[in-house]
Amino acid sequence: MDLKLKDKIIIVSGGAKGIGEGIVKVLAAEGAVPVIIGRNQQDNVKAVNEVERTGGKAAQFIAELTDPGECERSVKEVIKKFGRIDGLVNNAGVNDGVGLEKGDYERFMASIHKNLVHYYLLAHYALPELKKSKGAIVNIGSKTAETGQGNTSAYAAANGGRNALTREWAVELLPYGIRVNAIIVAECWTPLYENWIKTLPNPEEKLKSIMSKIPLEQRMTTTEEIANMVAFLLSEKSSHTTGQLIHVDGGYVHLDRAIS
Repeated sequence: MDLKLKDKIIIVSGGAKGIGEGIVKVLAAEGAVPVIIGRNQQDNVKAVNEVERTGGKAAQFIAELTDPGECERSVKEVIKKFGRIDGLVNNAGVNDGVGLEKGDYERFMASIHKNLVHYYLLAHYALPELKKSKGAIVNIGSKTAETGQGNTSAYAAANGGRNALTREWAVELLPYGIRVNAIIVAECWTPLYENWIKTLPNPEEKLKSIMSKIPLEQRMTTTEEIANMVAFLLSEKSSHTTGQLIHVDGGYVHLDRAIS
């Protein structure tokens, strides 16, 4: 299926690693030009080089997304270089374990900036170009907003905000033909997930236990599977889909655990 993404300029925040890197690779394979915005130049450049090595196109700009000024500057740099923006994937963030008991105001607010505020800012600054291109926005979210997890109040709150902004923007941007959707991730294998599982007692046993509860095939979701849905939602093949929270999770959140 031709998604008709060739030469589309699509910003991917946090696109150098994990889910973001998977999204960048799939978009490049579809002929789009993913533009990574993230704080680590070495990681950004490595991801761009990997895309180019396989014959694709990509670009990167360095930005500390917790800084509102950096969000504005990075979007302006994308526009200066390419002259347009055709899509935005808000992805950057981290489950940083700021809980109700093991947290405080400063850490909570820092986590909200790290995981939510830049979603708003990147969309705000990209909006004039998205209006011109009738582009699309995809927000990457987490099951924590719906299921809870424990000891992660800030991240859960941020993801609740991501879900709410998805629906709100879908309504606000209807007059411009801009579609806004979210992909909700449950158990997806990434370097961050691998690092987290290693901090637990008996990590291999814990991983097997988690996978046994994933209804479809009892395995982790791959970054490519998340990325494939992102590409579809950015494309005109999903031309009448907006305001949706789409779970790419092997049925983890909604299917009856008894079947596992």
